[in-house]
Amino acid sequence: MAAGTTISPSELEFNHGTFDSAAFAMQALANPRSLAAVIDHTLLKPEATRDQVEKLCNEAAEFGFACAMINPVWAGTAASVLAGTGIPVGVVIGFPLGASLVSTLRHEVATLTRMGAKELDMVLPIGQLKSGNHAAVEHTIRSVASATHHHGAILKVILETSLLSVEEKLRAAEIAIQAGTDFLKTSTGFSTGGATAADVALLRGVAGSRSGVKASGGIRTLADARTMLEAGANRIGASASVAIVGELIGEKNQVSSTGY
Repeated sequence: MAAGTTISPSELEFNHGTFDSAAFAMQALANPRSLAAVIDHTLLKPEATRDQVEKLCNEAAEFGFACAMINPVWAGTAASVLAGTGIPVGVVIGFPLGASLVSTLRHEVATLTRMGAKELDMVLPIGQLKSGNHAAVEHTIRSVASATHHHGAILKVILETSLLSVEEKLRAAEIAIQAGTDFLKTSTGFSTGGATAADVALLRGVAGSRSGVKASGGIRTLADARTMLEAGANRIGASASVAIVGELIGEKNQVSSTGY
């Protein structure tokens, strides 16, 4: 088993540009459309049906969500429904365990982008990270990132933060950025916990302006979304997307009617 390496104090002295979380959150929360534009409308339940996937895609187009995020088996369906809408198809790969072979992940990338996927969310090889095999983690992400970008798509790497120590989160985030990810993502929503404001802030601290940060897992209300945006997320993953945007609509209507 490879020995883990520790984080030195110098590695915690981040200087990777700045991201104005407060300004971004204010902009995203300015109106329902701007909020929808930073939310991945998500349906990853294994029992999801074609009708439910089609409904998700229609909602993504209606509200203007950042993408419709679905399981690989529904990629063709989603691409068909969203054709001409401008809303990207997002698909998870190596999901939810982060235990796939690199060759399998690359094949998923090639197949799914050919089917129309424009955003791919992969789970970091968690067991390799916790074994201290950082070279294998870097190789996996770099290989997938290269394939993803070659096909004109973007990559989000899911760290599954609930399973990691602080040191592992820091290491995983830096490896993923160095390997070419476009976003750091907190969680699958299928493990022991979801996004926390502390984890989002930590990932933004590592990323600076080098990559996006996606908060996902357990985000069900407008208050949850606001907390994650203010902590540093510039993308939200949620299955309760319509309800979250609906809360903001209600909030804006109340302000408009009362004048406060």
